[in-house]
Amino acid sequence: MIRIYFTPDDIGRVRVAGSPDPLWETVFSLFRLRRPGPAPVFGRWRAHALRASRRADLELLLPLVQFGYYPDFLTPAEGRHGLPAGLDAVLSTPVSRLRTDMSALARLGRPTPAWMRRLAEGDRETLERLAGAIRSHHAAVVEPIWPEARAAVEADRSRRARILLEEGCEGLLHSYRPMMRWRPPVLEIDVRYEQSLHLAGRGLLLVPSYLSWDSPDVLRDPTLPPVLVYPVENEVRLGLGRRAADTDLTALIGQTRTSVLESIGEGRTTSELARHVGVSVASISQHTAVLREARLIHSSRAGKAVLHTITPLGAALLGAAPAPPSARAG
Repeated sequence: MIRIYFTPDDIGRVRVAGSPDPLWETVFSLFRLRRPGPAPVFGRWRAHALRASRRADLELLLPLVQFGYYPDFLTPAEGRHGLPAGLDAVLSTPVSRLRTDMSALARLGRPTPAWMRRLAEGDRETLERLAGAIRSHHAAVVEPIWPEARAAVEADRSRRARILLEEGCEGLLHSYRPMMRWRPPVLEIDVRYEQSLHLAGRGLLLVPSYLSWDSPDVLRDPTLPPVLVYPVENEVRLGLGRRAADTDLTALIGQTRTSVLESIGEGRTTSELARHVGVSVASISQHTAVLREARLIHSSRAGKAVLHTITPLGAALLGAAPAPPSARAG
């Protein structure tokens, strides 16, 4: 079990990342190649990933990503600023960090090839080969589903933000049940190992992840900036970049549902949509049910309300729809 201990200062320093972290997603993609996860969610993506992955990349990356442990230096804090920034941080990893992380990996008892020993000593050529493999693997298997990953993370963040506004940080932490349990002042997470993390006023960055599945994860070194990566609700199937054909959206789904889809924006509750579109809450509930079944929107509970956000497929349909007459005039 992971136990994260909060002080009063930490409660005010909880943040939720606004986009997926490319390095964490790349690491989780390697887990998904070994342990597929639910076929309806990951099956299509995994079939693509198995075809697209380069053997040379996997020969370097898979030995580093074990079920029992993977090195902290693979997922530096700079990754939240984008892949180039994250890879620069990987390349700048101090030798002391490389030795510590690779020693922890070696304690799992698996064979240690010569290149891993060179990596532990900070060999620059080996580190550059590793960074190149991360870049290549990300481009092959993560980048194709990045729009879907970003949309799912944004939907999760919108939900958490509303809970935070309405119920405060305590409500936000409670909203993660059943994957986590908030028992003030401790956040508990069921995993296969024991770890205690004392935030000590540093706060906590919560990072929603698209390719994670089983349980939340943290860095093993408690002296690093505290981060907790957790899986988002993954109802939208991995689409691998599909795009809608040009079409008259109103003819396809009807005027009211088109208005609902166009009104969602960054996210609206059922009541907000009813007011914005000008129909009853019961009618909005029926229309959102149809849109959700068609995978055009994602709905999740935010406190007592239901928050609706648009999916990549819904956004693609809106992008293909002709502009309304008022927008075309002039």
